[in-house]
Amino acid sequence: MGSELEMGKRPPENAGNTTQVQNTPPNTHILGSVSTQTVDLFNPPSNACCFCWCCCCSCSCLTVRSAKDKRILMTVSEKQEDVDTNKMPQLTLEEVHAWGESFERLIKSAQGRVHFRQFLKTEFSEENLMFWLNCEDLKKETNKTMVEQTVKQIYEDYVSVLSPKEVSLDSRVREVINRNMLEPSSCTFDEAQQQIYTLMQRDSYPRYMNSSMYADLIQSFEQLNES
Repeated sequence: MGSELEMGKRPPENAGNTTQVQNTPPNTHILGSVSTQTVDLFNPPSNACCFCWCCCCSCSCLTVRSAKDKRILMTVSEKQEDVDTNKMPQLTLEEVHAWGESFERLIKSAQGRVHFRQFLKTEFSEENLMFWLNCEDLKKETNKTMVEQTVKQIYEDYVSVLSPKEVSLDSRVREVINRNMLEPSSCTFDEAQQQIYTLMQRDSYPRYMNSSMYADLIQSFEQLNES
């Protein structure tokens, strides 16, 4: 990692192309759209106590967690893992082209996030998008207990230096987070979320736009329109 805001994780050559076009029976779908062809785009961590946000391994309560807490925390990191594309709105060539207009258009699109996530996997930086999505969900949470549990889990999953999914944050933002952790709220990770958003926008998004994965998706739609 060359700098604190640089991904530093590069994919092997030709690892980004996961899009395949295959013949299928009539009325099959492309991410929920109608077509005679299918674009195939998709081929509990240790928890610290409330007084140990740094997740140090010496904390004696790491092994103490009620069944209720476990059920609550199970959904925090995992709820973004499975996406049913059949329930998404119909994807069109116009929308795919719109992703190229701005990163905001891409990340606000359900299908866009799914496809962008597949690209990030090839760069071993999927955790950036997952952190951002979990922060978005945190902002919608109103139950105080759920907020506190979710904040703790997001910290352990994406901020703790002990986590394999740690995102790249500078020291200033980490200090802000540590202060916010004293009184967890739905805004605890606001600055960190913005920093990761900017990182994806400036770093990953341009590479995605120039990737064979995105080019193949557009080509697949164009071929369908010509047939």
